[in-house]
Amino acid sequence: MSKHERWNTLLELLAASGKLEVEEAATALDVSAATIRRDLDELAEQQLLVRTRGGAVVHGVSYELPLRYKSTRHAPEKRRIAEAVADLVAPGEVVGLNGGTTTTEVARALALRFASGRAEAPGAASAAPALTVVTNALNIAGELAVRPQIKIVTTGGVARPQTYELVGPLTVGVLNEVVLDVVVLGVDGVDAELGVMAHQEDEASISRLFAERASRVVVVTDSSKMGRRAFARICGLDRIDLLVTDTGITPETVAQLTEAGVKVLTV
Repeated sequence: MSKHERWNTLLELLAASGKLEVEEAATALDVSAATIRRDLDELAEQQLLVRTRGGAVVHGVSYELPLRYKSTRHAPEKRRIAEAVADLVAPGEVVGLNGGTTTTEVARALALRFASGRAEAPGAASAAPALTVVTNALNIAGELAVRPQIKIVTTGGVARPQTYELVGPLTVGVLNEVVLDVVVLGVDGVDAELGVMAHQEDEASISRLFAERASRVVVVTDSSKMGRRAFARICGLDRIDLLVTDTGITPETVAQLTEAGVKVLTV
């Protein structure tokens, strides 16, 4: 197991329980206690956890894995979700994307789809972009900026290092001036009563504004987020047109979402 893989696993174990003992982690990862101590020391230097005598605890009250450490979780499901969403986007549309691992996969799928001739709009001018993407995610903007067929619009704002998302008044100012055909939202929780949620209130408020500026709202999330609640509410289910997830979602949850007026697509 590589160091990167160990760190991913350690952070996931820590996120699940809130604390971690060296001996427990060494047994779970089948490595020496000395290796775990070094890993925890290095993660503490990056302020991803707080070292304790004999282990570590989460850093801060509201714990959230940085995007770079979440990207390997449920990766096949996220790619299938992204490909399905990309096929729903029409040439020439304006698409909003918030930050997150699943929306990053959506951005990659859109880039691949609109790089091919089959995505061209009939009769469209050659100079016109095949797609316009509005995003507050720095990593998504970076990946799409080199795609000449896609017009990329980034919001201003203050960058959050955990998710690479721009938030704050500058972000709000830009989003208030645009109109979106569809927004694709990554979320941290989906609840039949409360709707969709995020860990951070500043990110939730930007995602809410994305939804308000769009004609269609698509939520993308793997099934592990179903029934999970997070700190900050984005919007109710009544604002969501489509939820795209993997086949791990339960029939009961599908029925609840459908009853609330949300179309569910499983891939």
